[in-house]
Amino acid sequence: MVQPLKVRDRDGSERIIWQEIMRNGDSRYNHRLHGVLAVCRGLSCYKTAAIWGQSPRAVEYWVKRFEREGVQGLQEKKRPGRPNMLTGEQREFLRSDLERGPEAVGSDAKKWTGEMLSQHLREFYGVDMGVRQCQRLLKGRAGVDKGA
Repeated sequence: MVQPLKVRDRDGSERIIWQEIMRNGDSRYNHRLHGVLAVCRGLSCYKTAAIWGQSPRAVEYWVKRFEREGVQGLQEKKRPGRPNMLTGEQREFLRSDLERGPEAVGSDAKKWTGEMLSQHLREFYGVDMGVRQCQRLLKGRAGVDKGA
């Protein structure tokens, strides 16, 4: 008889998996595919929502979009709002710059500030981003000073 498996750090693991699912459009698309598949196999929208961590209404939208448009209806749509100022490659380089700290890019400061990041983006990436927007970008990062 097969023993039931348990994940040691269930909450931490679940958080990591959710971050990965929400990280990119392909993951979210696959997530919706699995949700619709569960409904196809007889689960209710409520049960599917509970398993997939979504609202029943979201699952209902997925099923209706699938019925109306097929699998194309479950793919990511263009999102409204201002397009990213940085390309994917630039974001990866910037993430590395932020992790290494301002000293690694020639500053005497120990922590990033919105003003320093704005200047860094202008000089190294040719992107003009306001100080306040840079502060928001830095917000939530451990050990980062979001002051001007």
